[in-house]
Amino acid sequence: MHIARARATRTPVLLLPVLGDQLTPTLASLRGADRASSVILLAEVMEEASYVPHHRQKLALVFAAMRHFAEALRADGWHVAYHRLDDPDAPPGLDSAIRAAAARHGATAIRMTEAGEHRVRALQRAIPGATICEDDRFLVSLPAFAAWRAGRRRLRLEDFYRWQRRETGVLMAGDEPVGGRWNFDSENRRPLPRGLVPPPPPRFPPDAITAQVLAMVAARFPSNFGTLDRFAWPVTRSDALAALADFVTHRLPLFGDYQDALAHGQETLFHSLLSPALNLGLLTPRELVDSALAAHAAGHAPLNAVEGFVRQILGWREYVRCIYLAEGPDYVRRNALAATRPLPAIYWQGASGMACFDSAFAQTRDLAYAHHIQRLMVLGNFALLAGVDPFHVHEWFLVVYADAYEWVEAPNVIGMSQWADGGLLGSKPYAASGAYIRRMGDHCRHCRFDVTAKTGEGACPFNRLYWDFIARNERHFASNQRMWRTLDAWRRFPPARQQAIRDDAAAFLATLS
Repeated sequence: MHIARARATRTPVLLLPVLGDQLTPTLASLRGADRASSVILLAEVMEEASYVPHHRQKLALVFAAMRHFAEALRADGWHVAYHRLDDPDAPPGLDSAIRAAAARHGATAIRMTEAGEHRVRALQRAIPGATICEDDRFLVSLPAFAAWRAGRRRLRLEDFYRWQRRETGVLMAGDEPVGGRWNFDSENRRPLPRGLVPPPPPRFPPDAITAQVLAMVAARFPSNFGTLDRFAWPVTRSDALAALADFVTHRLPLFGDYQDALAHGQETLFHSLLSPALNLGLLTPRELVDSALAAHAAGHAPLNAVEGFVRQILGWREYVRCIYLAEGPDYVRRNALAATRPLPAIYWQGASGMACFDSAFAQTRDLAYAHHIQRLMVLGNFALLAGVDPFHVHEWFLVVYADAYEWVEAPNVIGMSQWADGGLLGSKPYAASGAYIRRMGDHCRHCRFDVTAKTGEGACPFNRLYWDFIARNERHFASNQRMWRTLDAWRRFPPARQQAIRDDAAAFLATLS
């Protein structure tokens, strides 16, 4: 029975709104629905497109994936109501789109899968009579997390990760981890050797649908950050599966060894670039884990690579989502170190003179992508050392990356990168001088700053800021055992040396404004 006949015979019509990051055909709210009397709603709305000024590739990615998903649903027999952003009567927000669709189609019931972000969850709960289904695409439910967390004195990834390994049996041999170790992180910190050129990831040239979206985004968001010229993300499930297969075949075997490496002129190294498709719903976390496990079982990928990749999915991704949802909407406003500096202009313009920073910035602008060490130990580390307000850093990361959704981005920035939650997520700040960047990559050889100089006009800015950061936050770190050695080193500096460091850092910070 078609929708028109359902309305004519007063058969109940079920409206099924699907969000732009829920592009999964097995979505909880869709399961069991009768195609003959259901309407799936997909809506491109300006409120979601502009609550932050998203990178133009992020907008194009979401809209193109939504339009392709709608076509796939129709081919599968669903009735799909689709609102394009450039429709003359496009509803301004998700709430108005749902209410208008319910009235237009005579819906007698509304069923949705819960959103990932607090802001959209509140909107869903405000829709009268709507049924909200748990998003079971994730591997850990919030009730299970709450039960595991209850009574714990600390909340650490390693504990969470071991719990999930035992719960799922992934990389387990009975009660013990495969290989006799829970993680191989110590083996996954190698710099990229000279002469080793990582294979490039696959590119997915825009088809007619995506080309239309790119033109729309270019016209309607001309001043948003980022370029569209190099857009080549997978926007369909088939392309996403091809991207997964390519990663497992060509880059997973060396992913573990070089996952923390920095390399001048190498944008993607051995990273998967699957997080945009995964966070849209084109892939599921279980598919990624199973693909890596199959590669290891076949002897194609070593244990350190597979375990490192699994830890990112089964461990870290699930962990930060649970923290974000458990801690509530105010989590993004935490500021344990009382940092107040505005975000420096170099985050929007580049041209910092720091080779590592400018390389990460250029990738971010041109690809809406930078790998996790660039995000954490270059872009995030600099903001941490400079004392930038963590909410400003959070908003910037939410704007500029194709895989950024608040549920995954905020804990990574507020908790891990800026330590603004005071150690809830991580036991110590990820603060480092230029020595770390020099050890993990070769950017320093291409930089106008001297990584061996600690102070002075030509000194690496990371060096100039590191000890000032420690000094500024001495009282915050006094009770943190993992910071005692660093604090002791700072306190051993002669007072004149300490003052010279503080003065030099202040002079540099003044140039950022």
